[in-house]
Amino acid sequence: MGFFGHSRTWRVVLLAWGMVWFGPAADLRAGTLISPGALDLIRKSAEPFGLFASQLSGGALREKWLDVERKLDDERVQLALCDGDRAHCVSPAALRFLAIVDNARAREGRARLGEINRAINLAIRPMSDLAQYGQIDVWSSPLDTFATGAGDCEDYAIAKFVALRLAGVSPDDIRIVVMRDTVHGEDHAVAMARLDDHWLALDNRRMAMVTDADVRNYRPLFVIDDHGVMRYEEMPPLAGLPGRDSAMALNLATPSGLTSPSN
Repeated sequence: MGFFGHSRTWRVVLLAWGMVWFGPAADLRAGTLISPGALDLIRKSAEPFGLFASQLSGGALREKWLDVERKLDDERVQLALCDGDRAHCVSPAALRFLAIVDNARAREGRARLGEINRAINLAIRPMSDLAQYGQIDVWSSPLDTFATGAGDCEDYAIAKFVALRLAGVSPDDIRIVVMRDTVHGEDHAVAMARLDDHWLALDNRRMAMVTDADVRNYRPLFVIDDHGVMRYEEMPPLAGLPGRDSAMALNLATPSGLTSPSN
């Protein structure tokens, strides 16, 4: 390609990083060197842990989340019906879940997030998927989890993800993050919520919430929101920028099962 082609490529990358550190991505306009795809990556750097993330278009994790979303669509209808007429609600699980949402709605800010974290941690008994279902890595919807009263880390995280939405937190400020526990060598999922420009971890392993900057001994792998599943990257991938071979695109492997008894 020659020096000038490579020079243009690196100007694009340096400008992208400069805007992350020194100016909001929203201020970028047409006419800059950054393509729409690169702009999307810059915006994603505002995800928990401040790392770039790219959308997954396939893979087992994405399919698993799509299955959960289909269940959530059905449960949202049931929860709405029960929320509107508690006396005729036929689902004890929905009533228990809505009671947590009610208490959270009565609070503001950090207290609302803390109420959901604490109440759901107390409402669900920790139990591995293998012990509960005889299978590895089963992701359950909130009403399924509340019906059994047991689950592992991703079940807590999914229930908190839905409860936060019902309690009035913007979907732009809610995530599920899958992380690698670098001490125990296992995967772990938590819900995360943004408050005053800080991401707080709602973890089933602790009642206290901490910011992403204070999370220790975990390496974030994937982040989930209403738009799908994204994979964290250490830096913005260069694939798709001028002069880069598409073969440099990262392998979007899925994590191992979130099956540890400590979840």
